[in-house]
Amino acid sequence: MPVSAFEIRVCLSCRLRYPITEGSSFGVRCPHCLGETEVTLTKKIDTEKTSMEDGKSKKYFHLAVLLDNIRSAWNVGSILRSADGFGLEHAYLCGITPTPKNEAVTKTSLGAEDFVAWSEHKNALDLVGTLKQEGWKIYALEETKKAADIRSLKTNLKEKAVLILGSEVTGVDPDLLKMADEIISIPMRGGKRSFNVSVAFAIAAYALRYAVPQKTTSRSKTKPRTTSGR
Repeated sequence: MPVSAFEIRVCLSCRLRYPITEGSSFGVRCPHCLGETEVTLTKKIDTEKTSMEDGKSKKYFHLAVLLDNIRSAWNVGSILRSADGFGLEHAYLCGITPTPKNEAVTKTSLGAEDFVAWSEHKNALDLVGTLKQEGWKIYALEETKKAADIRSLKTNLKEKAVLILGSEVTGVDPDLLKMADEIISIPMRGGKRSFNVSVAFAIAAYALRYAVPQKTTSRSKTKPRTTSGR
């Protein structure tokens, strides 16, 4: 059952501040020192769905995701939740990828599987072959020498795009990479070479969704002013 309200409590002894909802594992005693607490704020949660989008994006830009041999049910659930947020139409779950039939997936997706259509497929290569015949453009998210920086990504308003993500350990199947129309990668700035697959998906889905060129209005041809930055 959705949470409709919560309260913030503060411990009178150690000053721990924490939220508590109906059915929460936390009680009125401080979870840190078991001291007495007091309510400092009570707030209702607005459960009405709101969005910054006008709902028209799905009509002119079709976007789907293909998860091939993702091991973690938690990652799959997180990806489904992000997929709903970015308005993806379908999630193709291939190989050993867990589906919403797995309770761990639904615990993380929080019901997103009810808004994003999904289907199971044993062989991703067979599926991608069919999708290409149907006119879908195939993007693969992988770090290779041929990969383009995701920041340079450009899409078409009438495009139908499928984003492929592969195993957390072995990456996207090499034969799938050969079938991809474009391979994209996310630049890394730290010591690690890659993001968690669910985080990487969210970055790539955002880039694909909002790389779509918007209708432009006439602009002045006056050269923009520049500053020295001093």
